Amino acid sequence: MKAIKFDVNGDPNIGLYGIATDKFCLLGTTVPKKYLKKIEDTLKVPVYQAKLYGTDLVGIFAVGNSKCVLIPDIIFESEMEALKKLPIKFVTFKTEKTALNNTILCNDEIAFVSKEYTKEEVKQIKDALGVKVVQIDIAETSLPGSCGVLTNKGAIFNPLASDDEVKKIEKELGKEVGLGTSNLGNNFVSTGLMANSKGFIIGKLTSGHEIMRIDESLRLI
Repeated sequence: MKAIKFDVNGDPNIGLYGIATDKFCLLGTTVPKKYLKKIEDTLKVPVYQAKLYGTDLVGIFAVGNSKCVLIPDIIFESEMEALKKLPIKFVTFKTEKTALNNTILCNDEIAFVSKEYTKEEVKQIKDALGVKVVQIDIAETSLPGSCGVLTNKGAIFNPLASDDEVKKIEKELGKEVGLGTSNLGNNFVSTGLMANSKGFIIGKLTSGHEIMRIDESLRLI
């Protein structure tokens, strides 16, 4: 199975609750336990659960790849102690833009980040994630993380992304990317999608057509 549909206590915006890489998946603690084995089987990686800043919105505050997870320095000390027990490298990042997954989109080779980050912040992102960093706006927003999902195999972006933006992304990646939505037309595709190179988890409202488009764009077909 390469994909499963689910919601978190009725919320189909499952991308807000976790992140997925080719080495692990990190989810908020309110994700129902009954889904964890299905998620592991779909993504073919171990699943861990955590809280960040007193919430289960891991998919808003954390961003990462197989090498490292960046988290804002606003998280509580008790949460940091719990994270240290996981077999994942975490790096705290001091920035006013604490919703890191909205402003950073990355895989194991490259990160597309908001143009609002300073040169020093870009350097910190580059050093922590061990990737090339490209600053870009997508679909007239400074939220590349909200506008796309990027794995080591493929990518899908907000269909409102301009031709120039798509060309720049494809040039940097060296491959074509797809445009599509989740949860019946949500242009901020990442809010309803978590993915790695092996599979994806999609919000329950997502249509069959949207799933096919995601599957094709992420090169899982």
